[in-house]
Parts: sequence; C-alpha cells; structure tokens
Amino acid sequence: MAGLQEILRRVILSASHSPSLARLARRHGMRAGASRFVAGETLDDCIAVLRALADRGFVTNTTLLGESVSDAAVAERIVQTYLTILDRIAEEQLPTNPSVKLTHLGLDVPGPGGGEALAYANIARLTAHARGRGTFVRIDMEDSPRVDPTLRIYRRLRADGLDNVGIVVQAYLYRTAQDVRDLLPLRPNVRVVKGAYLEPPAVAFPRKADVDRNFLAVAELLLTAEGYTAIATHDDALIAALIAFTERQGIPRSRFEFQMLYGVRPGLQADLLARGFRVLVAAPYGPDWYPYLMRRLAERPANLAFVLRNLIRR
Repeated sequence: MAGLQEILRRVILSASHSPSLARLARRHGMRAGASRFVAGETLDDCIAVLRALADRGFVTNTTLLGESVSDAAVAERIVQTYLTILDRIAEEQLPTNPSVKLTHLGLDVPGPGGGEALAYANIARLTAHARGRGTFVRIDMEDSPRVDPTLRIYRRLRADGLDNVGIVVQAYLYRTAQDVRDLLPLRPNVRVVKGAYLEPPAVAFPRKADVDRNFLAVAELLLTAEGYTAIATHDDALIAALIAFTERQGIPRSRFEFQMLYGVRPGLQADLLARGFRVLVAAPYGPDWYPYLMRRLAERPANLAFVLRNLIRR
C-alpha cells in the first residue's frame, strides 16, 4: 500500500507541472475540489473563511499562494499584497498571521539587486509592519537548496531586533536536528513539518518511519527548550505521542500548538480544540491554487477521490 501511495504521489506532483491540466483546472475553478483546501481566490473570500474559523475558536494563518518569482517588480507587488493582508487582519481583529515564502519575495530574482538581499529587505519590511500591527510573520521553508539562505535571513531578522517572526523546519531532512540545536539560543518560534518537496535520498530520509522518528525527536527537542513550538501534522500517532510527551514533561499548553491545513482532517482539528489545545488552521488563498491543490493530493492521495467526485458533480 505504501508503494502505491508513493507512485500516486509522484504522478500527482508531475501533474502539477502540466500546463494542459492547469488550464482544465482553471476552467472548472473551485468546483474541481480546491475549495476544500483553499480559502477562495480573493482576500475577501479568505477573510470570510478566517472569520468563520475564528468564530469556532481556531487561530489561523494565511498565505498568498505562489512562489519562485524571478522579477523584482513582481516581488514588490507581492509585498504590497502582504502589507494589505496585514492591515486587513488588524482591521478585522482576526487571530491570524501570514506565512510567507522567500522565493515569493525575491529570493530567486537574479542579479545584484535580487536574491538574498532582496528577500531580506522585503521580509524585513513585512515583519516591521506586522510588529506595528501587533502581529507575527512566519517564514515558510522551501526545498533543500533554499534552507541555508532562509535560515540566514531569519537569523538576520532576529539580530536586527525583529522577534515577531518564526521559522519552519522539515523533519525529512537529515540536517534538521542540528539546525534546530543551532537555533535554540534564539528561543525561536518554530513550526515542525514533515516536508512536502521531492528530495533526493542524499539529503532526506526516504522512509516514512525515519521521517516520523525524526519529527518526534525534533519536536521533543524544541518542546524541552525555551521558545514556542508549532506541531504541524495530521498524523494521529505523532499527535498522541507528543501530547503524552508534554504531559510527562509537564510542558504547559501555552508553549505549543497544533497546526493543520484547511480542509484536511477537520474532525481531528475540532477534537483537539475541544480538548483544550490551541489549534491553528492554515487557510491559503489566491488564484494560483492549482499547484497547491496538487501538493495536497500528493501528501494525502486519499484526497484524490474527493476531487474526482467534485469534478463530475453538477
């Protein structure tokens, strides 16, 4: 079964790069199944979803879907959009923060005015604006070649006095445990994820069991240090193990939260919330939802049945 799921995952990820399938998806729009996982195509759509989640007791984050821009002017437009998002969140008094990919802010822009310097300048603007609005920004982690510049930018933000910023680490990378140990003196706010990018076995654990084992080790390391830990998984076994660990260690629930994706395991989200845990629901939005949907399907191939049903439903 695990082998079949891996084949499905690779097929779906390949489909995410298919222009013809993307055109088909855009024609069918949210009816294709994206509305289960994406909080709409516009900020107004997203705000309505964030409000509904907040009314139920969840905290949230949102992301403007997209990544890897290669033009500084495009990156600037994205910065302006995130400034608008931060203002709107504050005006609506929503318990929400943005999560941002550095490749969306210019990390991949070539030339002396782009790259790491541009990404740093843009994320620093957003983080400073968020601080003025009394909120927080999370820097998402991307594929392995971008881990080092992402960590450098995070460290630079903290050195410049911007502490309303968090980072993400990926348990499937061999390097992650050491990266976390190196971050601990900063008392960081860290989201732990398994990791969704296709990586070679030279840099990432190829077996799920090893990824899960590393996820637990990294999360326990963070939970027993100073800082704040966001446990981002839908895996029942990992969640149960980490709840038991926090109870054995006497770690207060104010020191951590569970994070899950909008539309994925909503029953589990509600159950954890009812048990008194802080639960954050990640609700991205934007017109570039097709690659995101493909990634969600790749992570959990059982979601494919839901999408196929909605493709033929009238």
